[in-house]
Amino acid sequence: MEKHVYDEKNGLSYTLCGDCYLPDLVLNEEEPTYGKYGMLRKQFLKEHRPIRYQNLLLSGKLTAHLNQIDQEVTEQVEVLMKQMAEKQGVNENLKRQNPMKWIRLMNNVKASAKEIVLKERVYM
Repeated sequence: MEKHVYDEKNGLSYTLCGDCYLPDLVLNEEEPTYGKYGMLRKQFLKEHRPIRYQNLLLSGKLTAHLNQIDQEVTEQVEVLMKQMAEKQGVNENLKRQNPMKWIRLMNNVKASAKEIVLKERVYM
């Protein structure tokens, strides 16, 4: 029996292991570079959408999906924070006049923006 064979029908190569041939499968997935939001999305998929998680994992698209989610959520949080800060009058003038109030309001804006975007993009 040959050590390595190639099947024309499905395009896979096989290696002889003992009495049977096993496919030479390689996962071509890029190095994970996602951050906080990508990790949160991954955990959500694992716990609440296991079929989607497995489909993404087995198709090799999981890391790309998590990188994309992480990038989109980060950008959306920044944009939403700017919009909310403008609407609430949180600006550089307030920062100079009353730094503690500015910090309190900006922390509130940041938490609100994160909560909104997490519900819309990560936990869906």
